[in-house]
Amino acid sequence: MNARNCRRCGKIFNYVVGMPICPACKEAMEVKFQEVKEYVREHKGVGIREVAEACDVDPQQIRQWLRDDRLEMTEDSAIMLNCEGCGTPIRSGRFCDKCKAQMLSGLQQVSKSMRPAGGSTQGSNDPNGPRWRS
Repeated sequence: MNARNCRRCGKIFNYVVGMPICPACKEAMEVKFQEVKEYVREHKGVGIREVAEACDVDPQQIRQWLRDDRLEMTEDSAIMLNCEGCGTPIRSGRFCDKCKAQMLSGLQQVSKSMRPAGGSTQGSNDPNGPRWRS
């Protein structure tokens, strides 16, 4: 058992995975998220401060939901984030589409370079090759 104190209320709870907050605070946070999501949907073009004040939520929490891709702003919204790769304004997430494509390309190149030459060795009779359990 991994007991921790909730980051929001201080109660001890059994931590499993994710943010170190208790189930009650997690549920309250989800209710706030839905409230923010609905407010943004109904009030197009609002800024983070206005949303934070109207919904009684910390502006940092709204930015985190945007970074986590849980919340996305409309095209006409005043709320914009900056891509962590190149600084281009984005509506949600951490990276713009261009930087995501570059990272994917880089990962694919690394993946190809790590594959053994000549394809898979599974099933080969090479005594020094990988051994698989049957």
